[in-house]
Amino acid sequence: MPLTDGGRTEAEHVRQRLADRTVGSGSCPMPEHVFSSPLKRAHETCEIATGSERITLLDDLMEWDYGDYEGLTTKEIQASRPDWNIFNDGSPGGESIVDVEARADRVITRLRALSAPEAFVFSHGHFLRVVMARWLGQPVHSGSFFVLSTAAVVVLGYEHNLNEPCIRF
Repeated sequence: MPLTDGGRTEAEHVRQRLADRTVGSGSCPMPEHVFSSPLKRAHETCEIATGSERITLLDDLMEWDYGDYEGLTTKEIQASRPDWNIFNDGSPGGESIVDVEARADRVITRLRALSAPEAFVFSHGHFLRVVMARWLGQPVHSGSFFVLSTAAVVVLGYEHNLNEPCIRF
């Protein structure tokens, strides 16, 4: 589905936040690497937010495949499975936790192998929460501890060195 007018407005706000970012006393140019999920909303958000024509679409950045639960809210699912949690239980007929973990790990491996120190990544809420957990070396279920609003900006990095991954912002 395409972005709504509200989604386009949020993408413009992300564009301003990215344009305002600084390192030291100087502003940062557009990073060499811009990655997006090929799904329409993430890709369109990426185009608006970055203005980049150099977007690499990665299937690994697609949202969690919800299978039988596609289109249902958590509340609707929990009406029949009260203790259900995507990060603990996955989704019947969709991607398993192991599959989502493998995709997140491939994304992280790709990011850590880049020669440029910075990249933009546009994806989807549940999947990005898994990426955050895996970035920190935590299991998929730890993604439940992170909450991302629509068009959230998260900065992953390192504290002192590559052996100390952190969430910087």
